[in-house]
Amino acid sequence: MRIAVCPGSFDPVTYGHLDIISRASKLFDKVIVLVSYNPSKQTACFTVKERIEMINAVIGDYPNVVVDCHAGLLADYLERTGACAIVKGLRAVTDFEYEFQMALANKKLFNDADTVFLTTSPQNMYLSSSMVKEIGSLGGDISDFVPQQIRSVIIERIRPDTSNTKGSK
Repeated sequence: MRIAVCPGSFDPVTYGHLDIISRASKLFDKVIVLVSYNPSKQTACFTVKERIEMINAVIGDYPNVVVDCHAGLLADYLERTGACAIVKGLRAVTDFEYEFQMALANKKLFNDADTVFLTTSPQNMYLSSSMVKEIGSLGGDISDFVPQQIRSVIIERIRPDTSNTKGSK
């Protein structure tokens, strides 16, 4: 069985992520969407559990895709699961420089897995989780960026409470 891992923070999952996951699901027998996190860093907007729940809410159309989480080295996770590939989406040349460095490090740590780069679809080239959070926190419409099933959860978390600002402008 050809198993691929799609690692990322997914804070939150976007249509760009789903595009890469969907395409990977056609290339591999099993795709593990891996919520990677560093327990010593508390910078995420959503907890690992919340990110897993959001991803599970939007991957129902992909029977060969599962979600997991991991806080250690990706190479260790690959070896433990028997994965043969890491799938990463690339938006721009700047993504490639960083991801290429990571691919070489992962290959050195676990030689049995290769990194597969998928270029993003043109409509998602500008899309990032950070951008979604910024637009949403400023009251912008994020419906073109994230699936409807998780939109309200994201908005509730990132939009500031305006109930205490009545009368102040």
